[in-house]
Amino acid sequence: MRLPQFTYHSPDTLEGVLALLDEHRDNAGVLAGGTDLLVRMKHRLAVPKVLVSLKHLDTLSYIKETSEMVSIGAKTPIIDVIRSNRVQQQAPALGQACERIGAVSIQHFRGTIGGNILQDNRCIHYNQSQFHRTGRQPCHKDGGKICYAREEADRCNSTCQSDGAAALMALGAQLNLCSSKGERQVSLDAFYTTDGIHPFDMQPDELLTRIDIPIVPGAVSVYQRLSFRSAIDYPIVCAGVRLVPDPDDAGCIKSARIVVGAMGRSPLFLAKVSQSLAGKRFDDIAAVAQAGKDAMNTAAAFAAHNAGAALPYRQAMVETMVIRALELAAAQASMKIAR
Repeated sequence: MRLPQFTYHSPDTLEGVLALLDEHRDNAGVLAGGTDLLVRMKHRLAVPKVLVSLKHLDTLSYIKETSEMVSIGAKTPIIDVIRSNRVQQQAPALGQACERIGAVSIQHFRGTIGGNILQDNRCIHYNQSQFHRTGRQPCHKDGGKICYAREEADRCNSTCQSDGAAALMALGAQLNLCSSKGERQVSLDAFYTTDGIHPFDMQPDELLTRIDIPIVPGAVSVYQRLSFRSAIDYPIVCAGVRLVPDPDDAGCIKSARIVVGAMGRSPLFLAKVSQSLAGKRFDDIAAVAQAGKDAMNTAAAFAAHNAGAALPYRQAMVETMVIRALELAAAQASMKIAR
């Protein structure tokens, strides 16, 4: 499959990139590693008239730490995130998620953390070649009025299958978005719109430049994921959790964040399920089991037949992934207490 025709720009500065995005807006595509965009272009799922490359913007590739947060440049290669001691110490869930992204070659040579966050929602009925799609009526995401993943649905039910998004949302991350008019910060909770066609709260002239992860004293985090293969595949279910111990009682949970991914149009932050763990002890097996069951029941309502695995199986595996993540996080907390 060949790429469609486009005009290519490779500015040397951030200002140059932002100026091009402001000029071309909806007609422009941002090229970092290209592992998502170029495939969609070959399938004619994206046909930008202009490609704006970030290959010269090395200033967007870094991992820095202050007393309050870990900041990661959007162009930072996946492998750098995996190998970062700062990430392993302050945000291990992100490192675990990045280890599961793509294959080793993608992690080393193409994939970027910003690109993983901004990968388009997926659906096996939509992410097909142009020839395949011409054999049926277009779906909502393809400009039609049908959803093949859910009967009689009045909207697109494509799924967010980003590993990094689920982990970062569990960590309470914020994104920094820049345009020629200025910059703004948005929490990852609010960045995803739950709209399968336009999944991000991001203007056409904006560029993701930085991810900020707050440092929470004593917090432990874990990412768990289920996929058909250990490499290349997207997750069919995943879960990210962060547990914060009570400063007055290290064996007790002060707060929790539980996020389920690959089950809806955006990562699902399960606020009520998370709140149910506040005040519970890390070794409370019954509380963990109930949280897993509640997570499954909540996430099941958002899932559609679009990830290549039977829907009842994916729904059941939500419980398993959440329980595993919580148990591993509790084990980490116990190790910290023992020290």
